[in-house]
Amino acid sequence: MSGRGRLALCALAATLMSAGALVPLVEPALWLVQAGCMVAVVSGVGALARRVPLARAMTVSLQGLSALLMLTVFFAREQALLGFVPTPGVLGAFVDLLSEGGEDVSRYAIPAPATDGIKLMLIGGVLLIGLAVDAIAVTFRSAAAAGLPLLALYSVAAGLSGGAGGWLWFLLAAVGYLLLLLAEGRDRLSQWGRIFGSTSTPGRFMSGPDASERRAPVRTGRRIGVVALGVALAVPAALPALDGGLLAEAGRGSGSGPGGGGTISAVNPLVSLQDNLNQPEDREALRYKTNAKDTQDLYLRIMALDKFDGTSWRFSQRSVEDVPERLPGAPGLRSDVNTVGITTNISAAGWYRQNYLPMPYPATAVRVAGRWRFEPTGRTLVGDRGQSTRGARYEVGSLLVRPTKDQLASAPEAPAALRREYTQIPAILPDVVKETALGVTEGATNDYEKAVKLQDWFALDGGFSYNTEVDSGTGVAAITRFLQNKEGFCVHFSFAMAAMARTLGIPARVAVGFTPGTPQPDGSMLVGLRDAHAWPELYFEGVGWTRFEPTPSRGSAPDYTRPDAPVDGPTDPSSPDATASDEPSSAPSASESCSPQDRAQGECGAAVADGVTPPTDPGTPVGTVAGIVLGALALLLIPLLPLLWRIRIRARRLGSAGRTAEDASARTLAAWREITDTAWDHGIPPDDSRTPRKTAARIVRLGELQGPPAEAVHRVAGAVERVLYAPDPQPGTGLAEDARLVREGLRAGAGRWAGLRALLAPRSSVRVVWAVSERLGALNARWAAGRATLAARWSATTTRWRPSRQRG
Repeated sequence: MSGRGRLALCALAATLMSAGALVPLVEPALWLVQAGCMVAVVSGVGALARRVPLARAMTVSLQGLSALLMLTVFFAREQALLGFVPTPGVLGAFVDLLSEGGEDVSRYAIPAPATDGIKLMLIGGVLLIGLAVDAIAVTFRSAAAAGLPLLALYSVAAGLSGGAGGWLWFLLAAVGYLLLLLAEGRDRLSQWGRIFGSTSTPGRFMSGPDASERRAPVRTGRRIGVVALGVALAVPAALPALDGGLLAEAGRGSGSGPGGGGTISAVNPLVSLQDNLNQPEDREALRYKTNAKDTQDLYLRIMALDKFDGTSWRFSQRSVEDVPERLPGAPGLRSDVNTVGITTNISAAGWYRQNYLPMPYPATAVRVAGRWRFEPTGRTLVGDRGQSTRGARYEVGSLLVRPTKDQLASAPEAPAALRREYTQIPAILPDVVKETALGVTEGATNDYEKAVKLQDWFALDGGFSYNTEVDSGTGVAAITRFLQNKEGFCVHFSFAMAAMARTLGIPARVAVGFTPGTPQPDGSMLVGLRDAHAWPELYFEGVGWTRFEPTPSRGSAPDYTRPDAPVDGPTDPSSPDATASDEPSSAPSASESCSPQDRAQGECGAAVADGVTPPTDPGTPVGTVAGIVLGALALLLIPLLPLLWRIRIRARRLGSAGRTAEDASARTLAAWREITDTAWDHGIPPDDSRTPRKTAARIVRLGELQGPPAEAVHRVAGAVERVLYAPDPQPGTGLAEDARLVREGLRAGAGRWAGLRALLAPRSSVRVVWAVSERLGALNARWAAGRATLAARWSATTTRWRPSRQRG
């Protein structure tokens, strides 16, 4: 294997070994196999381009084009022309996927699911790093500098993963980089030639002490690499002052404050929520109309975070199914609890992308277009294959659950399986969390009273203040810091209350979504970014998952947690609120043909929000897209036509020498023409008045050729003279290699811009114009001769016809 081939393989290996640090971020890790295949293709394209050889810039451009084509096939095949040719629609699809991927990154906890957006970010990033490493290390021969993109790849992965499996991934990335350096060192050493023995043993490789001395640099380099790797692994562990260095374990925390510092860690899945709350201007995300009498309890729920590991809250990966026409009943909800069926029509803004459908809880039926799937445990709708809420318009039937204090206080114990799952707390959770929860709920006789005391302590009695500017970092002691500083926003309050409820044995999770929004003059409700919210949901058997509101000055506390909560008996859940029909005309109304039972369960449709119409733009016509693509391809290919012509003509001239002596002689002359044209491309115009020998001397002098390239020019010139003037022509051998040496010598002696012009705009390509002119001239001559012949025949025919007519 050649030195460059070995270097290319090591560059590929270094990229993939560094990309391994991304594996803990996403599950499953099949994306890494796809990325590896794509990086291998890019590396192969680079190897072929360097073997032609092409200019460095052209090599990198071809690699970039191959990467774009592969990403198009994998992620935007439907928008591509013929399934692989990029179009403006492909670029739009990439932008949409990257935007969705950015939202997924901010929403999901680690390990995140491998959504299309996240996969594009990962595969595209690894592909870009692989291209950069191959270009720097192999094309530009600077393996040391290739460590910068590798370091960037590892650093980003290690930072996002919090050091999960840190020592293993660091070891792999470091070994990959060392392999790359060793491959380059071996390649550079081999360029000095083979190491032979003394004159007493000619032709034999050196052995013994002398050979050991010559091979010492290679061994020394390996030893230095191994020692450096050992130091990088051992020193951070041996010096506590470095706090672990690159191998720091996740969860140590970096902030200041009591208990080891670090800000509340559970914010990780919802960093974007804090960003939304801090927007200088509110931005409309959703708008809806409902036939509910009061919207204070109409929270639009997106998802529920049910896994708590002490450092983060996240949702479980669960199976999904097709959306049923009627959703199954809410878990734990008995028929003797008062419920009111309502219908809500929701429209999402064109910019708002969310893979989960915001809905009131618990929903009983959903009518929405697109590829949506139903997750039964969380009762959420999840977009499939890139489906999002962008511009969506949908109708949701749901229930307003109105339990009494007595029903909540007398709720029996939850099922054992549910309690095991939703009361889990990690061993690393600080003891102060449970101690605080016990102190706050002292005197409470049941889970309901404990939940109300926790809510009131956060929202009213505990001295907490609402502040969206609080830092949102990581650390196992972060919840302790929040409880001591008593400052935060909805995420801090909801996560802390849910964690404390679990320590008391109350099943708890955290819901994420929007507060009801702001009423509008037309009767609709406007939900903006600043309405983004998180709240705890606690489970009570007979009522199900129940909302609480611990965040001060945000949302509204449910009626069943207030002192004047209703204590009257239950009502028939099939009977809608008596006042639900007393809505203004601007609000949606149920169909007159809707049965009472369907109306109670929220099955009746409501009018679509005023002023909201579905999109009617059919999109860009296929013909227009095809014309744009063909025009773009023409603009790209036309400047490259001279380069492509030179590559083709060079291949023809330097091809096989043929079987006969005439063929070999013709190839000799073709090789000489290739050398003179190459010199012409580099600024040495041809002079047909000179003999081959004088032409060779001129090329050597003007091209400043020395060594093998100069010898190659004279060698081919001598072969041409033998073919032209010798009685018994003897064609030369190795002409293609000589032509290559001359081309490399001229390219090395030319400046950067001169070499680039010789590649992209070769002067010898004017021969195409000359050839076309000659053919046009020959065609005109044949056309003129044909016209003259036709005229002569016509004249002869006319002459014979006239006398015969006169005689008649």
